[in-house]
Amino acid sequence: MTGATLTSASTSASPTARQSWTRARGLVLALVLLLVAAVVMAAVRSDARHGRLDPRSADPYGSRAVAELLADQGVSTRVVTTLDQARDAAGPDTTVLIAVPDLLTGRQQTLLRTATRTSGGRTVLVSPKAPSIGTLAPGVTADPAVSFDSTLSPDCTLPAARRAGSADTGGIRYTTTVPGTDACYPSDDLPTLLRIPAPSGSGDTVVLGAPDILYNDRLDEQGNASLALQLLGSRSHLVWYLPSLSDDSAADEGDQSFLDLLPSGWLWGTLQLFIAALVAALWRARRMGPLVPERLPVAIRASETAEGRARLYRKANARDRAAAGLRSTTRTRLAPLIGVPPTQAHAPETLLPALAARLDGDGQALLPLLFGPPPRDDAALVSLADQLDALEREVRIS
Repeated sequence: MTGATLTSASTSASPTARQSWTRARGLVLALVLLLVAAVVMAAVRSDARHGRLDPRSADPYGSRAVAELLADQGVSTRVVTTLDQARDAAGPDTTVLIAVPDLLTGRQQTLLRTATRTSGGRTVLVSPKAPSIGTLAPGVTADPAVSFDSTLSPDCTLPAARRAGSADTGGIRYTTTVPGTDACYPSDDLPTLLRIPAPSGSGDTVVLGAPDILYNDRLDEQGNASLALQLLGSRSHLVWYLPSLSDDSAADEGDQSFLDLLPSGWLWGTLQLFIAALVAALWRARRMGPLVPERLPVAIRASETAEGRARLYRKANARDRAAAGLRSTTRTRLAPLIGVPPTQAHAPETLLPALAARLDGDGQALLPLLFGPPPRDDAALVSLADQLDALEREVRIS
C-alpha cells in the first residue's frame, strides 16, 4: 500500500509531455527563428555577392562591364584561378590583377611577388590588407582605420588619376616608404591608391584600396570607368587572377587545425548562437510565472501556502507585490459589503465613494491605504496589513 502510494505520488509529480513542451517551446521557437533568419541572410548575401569581381559575371558586384570596355580598346582579358597560371602569364605586355590578395597563403604571396617583381608588367592589388600587403608590395602598410568617404579626389600627379577625376576609391588607406610612389585619392592625409615603381625601373604595382570602381553597378558613377580602364588597360593583355580552393599551391602551407580550415563566418555564427542560447537561458531563469507549476501529489493547507509565499516575497524583497496582493484582496472583500459590483472593486472612483457613504467619512482619505504606493520597508508592510484588517472589520460591523 505504501509502495503504491509513493509510486503514484512520484508519477503525479513528474512533468508530463505537455508540461515539458510548455517549458521548452519558448527556447525552441527562438532557435527556429534564429535558424530561419540565418538562412534568409545567407541566401540574400549569396545572391548579392554572386560572381564578385569576376569579369565573366554580369551581376551587380561582377566586373563584366570593365572587361567589355577593355575589349573595345583591344585589351584581352583572361581569367586564371591558379598561382602557376598567374606566374606564367606575368610579362612586360601583361597586367596581372589579383582580385582577392588576402586569400593567398604566405607561400603563394611570396612566389607571386617573385614572378611579378622583374616581369616589367603591371600588378594590380585589390584591397590588400595585412599581412598580404607587406609581402606583395614591400614598404607599404595598411592603416587599421578605413576611409569613411567613398568618393575622393585624386590630389596627385598620376596622369590616370588626374584624367579620371573623382572616383569611388574610399576604403583601405595606406602608408609607404618607397621613393617615387604616386599616392592618390587621400582620405585624412592617407592615400587609398598607390602606384609603386618596380625596382628594376620597368613595370609597377598598383594598390587599390577599394574594389568599387570595378563593380558593374558602380562603373558609370564619378570617374570610375575612366580610372579602371586606364589602370587595367596600360598593357595589351589583362590576366584576372581569382584565387580558388582548387589551386594545389595552397596545400603546402603546413599543418592546420580544424579551426583554421573553417571560414570566419562560421566562427562568428557559432559565437552568435552561443550568445543567443545564453540569453535564452537567462530569460527562462528569470521567467515570472507560477511558483510551483506541477500538480502537487498531496493537499497543502492554505495557511502553509500563504506562509511559504510570504517567505518567498520576503527573500526577494518583493514588498510591492506583497502589498499589491494585500490591497487587491481587501478591495475584493469590501466590494460586496458596500454594494459595489466585483468588476468595479478595483476602480477608485467607484469604491471610495461607496466606502465613504458606508463609514460616514471622507473616501479620499482611504486612497493611500487602498491604492497607495508600495511600502518602504517591512515595518511599513506590516503596518499596511494591520490597517487593511482594521478597515475590513470596521466595514463589517458598521
